Amino acid sequence: MTASRIVALGHYQPPKVLTNDDLAKLVDTDDEWIRSRVGIRARHIAEDETLVDLATEAAQKALAHSGRTAEEIDLVVVATCTAIERSPNTAAAVAARLGVRAPAAYDINTVCSGFSYALATADHAIRAGAATRALVIGAERMSDTIDWTDRTTCVIFADGAGAAVVEAVPDEQAGIGPVVWGSEPEKGDAVTITGWDPVISQQGQSVFRWATTQIAPLARQACLRSGLDPSELRGFVAHQANLRIIDAIAGKLGLSEDAVVARDVIESGNTSAASIPLALSKLVERGELHTGDPVLLFGFGGGLAYAGQVVRCP
Repeated sequence: MTASRIVALGHYQPPKVLTNDDLAKLVDTDDEWIRSRVGIRARHIAEDETLVDLATEAAQKALAHSGRTAEEIDLVVVATCTAIERSPNTAAAVAARLGVRAPAAYDINTVCSGFSYALATADHAIRAGAATRALVIGAERMSDTIDWTDRTTCVIFADGAGAAVVEAVPDEQAGIGPVVWGSEPEKGDAVTITGWDPVISQQGQSVFRWATTQIAPLARQACLRSGLDPSELRGFVAHQANLRIIDAIAGKLGLSEDAVVARDVIESGNTSAASIPLALSKLVERGELHTGDPVLLFGFGGGLAYAGQVVRCP
């Protein structure tokens, strides 16, 4: 039997940093107000970089860390909700930039849970024999959707990308566990990006209540499907939506004291589908997680869609 694992990660954030004090010059807000509600101190905002630029930068770093070449990739999947071009899709554009030859290439839009969805579909393709090595990318230019006069959203969202190289391995070396995924479409209007000149809007309290009450049992289910109790995890990388949400879910999972909980939202803001690979890549790069460590990934948000799985660190 064939399975898959992540062999390398990479991430990229635009150099421009927007602090809470910077935002206080644009809207009626201040550092204390922002940090007390969402825990964010700063976020990265793209200027000249396009969505494809962000995704390509992260993918190039993941490839470099993997020791593989673009010619060895046969599947490219990009999770994003901020693609402007309908065709070619972002995955095809990134593949062209990288020099990937004749890959299967598609985009996934489940907003904040997008990376976990994309990782699951790549794992399924490899297990089915339809691919042998994939680039899975989460990339967002959320600044394209922000109303900079709306303090309820402009303080939250940001830009960035994260990528993983995923490849086939024997089943006994599997590094990506079974996915738990689904949605609550009747609540889909809690987070929306609508129109040809899109502006993001969300019902903050509704999303907060849903995430803090419904996600922990689903995250626990993802652990159990991988044969682990949450106490055995070495890390937890949730969608970086809001520091209060992340800490609430982590607390309900009863993680061990040694488990590393990603809190990249503090310095990066909410980058939607990019947030999980971005945070995971940073933790590995800093040496806070090590090869073989079991880490729970769990994305949730717009849709309201969710997805998560346990992975082994590269």
